[in-house]
Amino acid sequence: IICNSTCPVLLGSHITPLDAIYVTATGPVLEMPVPASYNDITQDSMLRDFIGWVWYEREVQVPSRWVKDEGTRVVLRVGSAHYYSVVWVNGIQVAEHEGGHLPFEADIGGVIREDPTVPCRITIAVNNTLTLTSLPPGTITHMNDRTKYPGGYFVQNIFFDFFNYAGIHRPVLLYTTPKVYVDDITVFTDFADSTGLVKYKVSVKGASSANLKVTLMDKDGHCVATSSGPSGVLKVADVMLWWPYLMHDNPGYLYSMEVQLSASDGQSTFEDVYALPVGIRTVNVTSTQFLINNKPFYFHGVNKHEDSDIRGKGLDWPLIVKDFNLIKWLGANSFRTSHYPYAEEIMQMCDRHGIVVIDECPGVGIKDIRSFGNASLAHHLSVMDELVGRDKNHPSVVMWSVANEPAAEMPPADYYFSTLIKHTKMLDPSRPVTFITDSNYARDKGAPYVDVICVNSYFSWYHDPGHMEVIPIQLKTQFENWFGKYKKPIIQSEYGADAVPGLHSDPPMMFTEEYQKNVLQSYHSVFDEKRKQYVIGELIWNFADFMTAQGITRVVGNKKGIFTRQRQPKSAAFILRERYWRLANATGKLPPWTRYPCSL
Repeated sequence: IICNSTCPVLLGSHITPLDAIYVTATGPVLEMPVPASYNDITQDSMLRDFIGWVWYEREVQVPSRWVKDEGTRVVLRVGSAHYYSVVWVNGIQVAEHEGGHLPFEADIGGVIREDPTVPCRITIAVNNTLTLTSLPPGTITHMNDRTKYPGGYFVQNIFFDFFNYAGIHRPVLLYTTPKVYVDDITVFTDFADSTGLVKYKVSVKGASSANLKVTLMDKDGHCVATSSGPSGVLKVADVMLWWPYLMHDNPGYLYSMEVQLSASDGQSTFEDVYALPVGIRTVNVTSTQFLINNKPFYFHGVNKHEDSDIRGKGLDWPLIVKDFNLIKWLGANSFRTSHYPYAEEIMQMCDRHGIVVIDECPGVGIKDIRSFGNASLAHHLSVMDELVGRDKNHPSVVMWSVANEPAAEMPPADYYFSTLIKHTKMLDPSRPVTFITDSNYARDKGAPYVDVICVNSYFSWYHDPGHMEVIPIQLKTQFENWFGKYKKPIIQSEYGADAVPGLHSDPPMMFTEEYQKNVLQSYHSVFDEKRKQYVIGELIWNFADFMTAQGITRVVGNKKGIFTRQRQPKSAAFILRERYWRLANATGKLPPWTRYPCSL
């Protein structure tokens, strides 16, 4: 059952306790769509900038067979709610979750069976307040000067450059499984010559033992390998490997691994089936190369945001499909999920289309030394548990990013990132781990632990603004310093300049389309020199303009996109398109239908 629709939303406050609001309905009640951010739905600036608790509630009719069958689990699943959530069903708390970008769920069968005659009333309280131990972190400042501010006035301080959208951002679902069910599947893939290898492990809950049959089928539905039991290796003859877009004439090839479960408790028989898309591929890193299926891979891609007009960070299928068309139009082969995990639906699209992903957790804005404490680290480790658990089987995901631009020069950063990266590698030994840095190469305490150096720099923008002539010198120095010290491959994980659409100047001036174009071209000449050595990728900041908090450096958001927020191209989009298709011709194998994508 899809619980998305519109539902009443009650606004609380930043300081009102949960139980007080729950007992006494105070504040305005609004109709609100799900999934969507609530910030841009109304004409009320107070709601746009609201910090605190909001309450969603709706009733759904659960099929009677779900209620009657004691052998059926009824599960409530929330795809994402930002930031802290508490969930009740028929007034009984069933779930609590911290974190704004990953799913959580609860078995509610026992609750709805207490009184089968009443509808299932789902109540979700969401609080977007950020603290020093949240991810991303933030602080609250109370303004107590009554000559300047009204009573109770406070400000949410954030340390990142995107709008703190809030609400239920992804679908809310009710689904069922048998009492004995497939709880989790983990796959690791490899190949030897023309034989593919799928090592699998299946976790079952609800019984100490169950019969398992595992079948791997190709795209045409033909069985190519079978096995039984909770773990094993499927061997695929004449394997079709999963290749990135523009690296092979058949990118994004997926098999389907079907797990069939049967179990009995002596009175009842339980059956469950789960089908998992599987891409067979390998990922390896050398001191100068990133290898997919033992072939050098060069990232020519983008950084993105889940961000759009009206919906904010709400799941938006038309926008998702449009973005994938634009990514392929650009000739991009990759993106980073800056700066948080994206919707599962997006990850599934990447698998199918062969778009490579650097999968980033919400560790952005770790700037305050108090955010390196034990409580912060424990939460960060838990977030990586959830992220790896959700995305571990996506062939498109080739690397984990545990943070973006942290204060990595601070003394606690050494222990923090060594622990975090070690933990992530323990969760998934098959993928490299990185974080995105803007620290000084000689003082970065986390860099020794990463597999790939990912560095952000904005020469002639935040540094030496207006002086594009410094870019070649400073960019070369940057690359040589990082590689000289760490002997690891490097990705330029962010670079760019703001451009207000339609603003022009010759000679180029900051914020014009000409300036953005020229900045990109100045970077590209250095990339071309260094990618022959140890630079393995370039990711433009940003794919599209996006909303930020209000400030004197942001004119209705960040304008570094090569597309507008409405996905119309700026001049730089055509420069990047020409470059990426030339890179694809040089480093990949174009499928027949894209051999001549445009007049370059």
